[in-house]
Amino acid sequence: MKILKKKKFWFLLFLIFLLWIFKFADHYPNEITLSAKENFWGVTYSPKFATELGLDWEETYSAIIDDLQVKNIRIPIYWDQIEKVEGEYDFSKYDYIFDEGQQRDIKFIANIGWRLPRWPECHAPDWVDQSDLSVTKAKTIAVLEKTVNHFKDREEIVAWQVENEPLLDWFGECPKGDKKFLQSEIDFVKQLDDSRPIIISASGELSSWRQEGNMSDIFGTTMYRVVWNPIFRYVRYPIPAWFYKTKAWFFNIDTDRAIVSELQTEPWVPEGTLSNLDFDEFDKSFSIKQFESNLQFAINVDFKQTYMWGVEWWYLQKQMDHPEYWDLARSVFRNAE
Repeated sequence: MKILKKKKFWFLLFLIFLLWIFKFADHYPNEITLSAKENFWGVTYSPKFATELGLDWEETYSAIIDDLQVKNIRIPIYWDQIEKVEGEYDFSKYDYIFDEGQQRDIKFIANIGWRLPRWPECHAPDWVDQSDLSVTKAKTIAVLEKTVNHFKDREEIVAWQVENEPLLDWFGECPKGDKKFLQSEIDFVKQLDDSRPIIISASGELSSWRQEGNMSDIFGTTMYRVVWNPIFRYVRYPIPAWFYKTKAWFFNIDTDRAIVSELQTEPWVPEGTLSNLDFDEFDKSFSIKQFESNLQFAINVDFKQTYMWGVEWWYLQKQMDHPEYWDLARSVFRNAE
């Protein structure tokens, strides 16, 4: 009886420890200097998402390149924006983005394909019959051809990212990941343009990296620190910085060809959208202290580059009299020069 009570006691203690380490411990780095190596920082910018937040996408982009002075940008080239009508392509929005960036010596990752950043993850136009997967895949190859051929002469594009977390099945309104089809996309893009590396991305915490690391020239990982689920609500990952380098080593990924393609630098949204998340709620997952901590964490991981995720939201907060996120980002980018 005493042995049973002891076991129950230690089991309860273990559960309390787990609750503390995932729920209450902040896991901030011991020292926050925000001193990164040269050419380390970038952002992902989605003009489509900026518009969804109620922002003027051109004004937002101008602020990113002129006020923040960002020099590395990952741009998703959304299928449903460049081929709104079947067979009719309009790249003018992205031509403008690349033209303005080229004048400021900005380097771009062009993210192409069907599955790209931001909800619903898969961004096929409405005219595509997605119930027939074979047809959708054929049309994906067609849009890859048009996109690569249109942009491949632009020197400011330094890499193609083919799809986004294409083998992650638990998130987004997308069909199950298809490694064989993904490889055919990679091979096709390389046929069209063999001068640039191919980036394939995966979840930092929920994927093994084995397949994506073997398929890519440059491997990209997401990196999240505070997430949410309906049972435990906000949860803080206790994963240390050395975990990512160890994981890369285990899967034979050289860290000189590894980037953080998506660093969490915006709040997690439990319900609704970022545009209607109030201050008290977003502060639970993304205070200024958490912003600084996430930046330092990425520095400590020390992959080749890190692309921050959330620049559109910083600008929205700036418009809503919470400029501290934008101001912190500005100091980081300007000090990186």
